[in-house]
Amino acid sequence: MTLTAALSQWPARRWFAAAAASALTYLVVAVPTDLIDTPSFSREIPPTWWAYPPLGITAVLTGLLVATYVARSPVDELQGEGIGGLSRFGAAGAVVSFFAVGCPVCNKLALLTLGTSGALQYFAPIQPFLAAASVIMLGWAFLKRAVSEDRCPVPLTRSAHSAPGG
Repeated sequence: MTLTAALSQWPARRWFAAAAASALTYLVVAVPTDLIDTPSFSREIPPTWWAYPPLGITAVLTGLLVATYVARSPVDELQGEGIGGLSRFGAAGAVVSFFAVGCPVCNKLALLTLGTSGALQYFAPIQPFLAAASVIMLGWAFLKRAVSEDRCPVPLTRSAHSAPGG
């Protein structure tokens, strides 16, 4: 199945889940990294111009990936159809994006291991590569789940959905 064919079969509930998860991801990453300025968080170094596109792409891909976990219909949900398991690449991609767009000297891990000058000299230059890795991991995980969703449904187990002795 192609990606276009898979997406054309999505019901409205999946698109709603994708939109909600995208918005939530954007906020969860943008607020603590101070890409959205709030009084609760601040940065020592202003955000870079390139931090916003990967953040947007990451949010959209995370939303689409989350939507693949929403059953196509309530009947599918009750019958246990679909593919299960959290995509490790998707989860890793979302976490990596946080480090990619964050302030290099605000990152406690970078500060503890490299110090302030090391964070600026060594960690800041690799952040665009982290952003690219995040987008690639999320894109791969979403594509893999979306196009293979109809290939191997999980069978309904008798003991989980039937009464004893039935």
